[in-house]
Order: sequence, then structure tokens, then C-alpha cells
Amino acid sequence: MPESVKAKIFQPFFTTKPTGEGTGLGLSLSYDIITKGHGGSLTVESVEGEGTDFVIHLPGTNRPLLR
Repeated sequence: MPESVKAKIFQPFFTTKPTGEGTGLGLSLSYDIITKGHGGSLTVESVEGEGTDFVIHLPGTNRPLLR
């Protein structure tokens, strides 16, 4: 994913979809639930043209839950 997208990916209403498709709230809500609700972290690791990983860490765990 391009750095310009990566910088905004967790902002409310940000979407890469065409107008009228999607709300841009999915990752924003997920981010808030993980970080504010559970005190964890949600990060994105991406190499443009190769792939993207979303990494979730929750307190009390020593390794990512999903990757």
C-alpha cells in the first residue's frame, strides 16, 4: 500500500473505494476497539506491491494475535 494511504488508513471515513461504496469506518472502529477498549495496538506493515499485514497486540499477550 502506498505511504499516502498507510498514513490515513485508521482515520474515520477514509476509504480507497469509489464514491458511494463503503463508509471508511471499518478500520477506524477496529482501531478504537483494540486501542481504547482493550488497551492494545493495531499497526499496519506494508511493502507496496508485495503485501500488507495488520498486526493486533492485546495486553497480556507476548505475541501478535493475528497477522
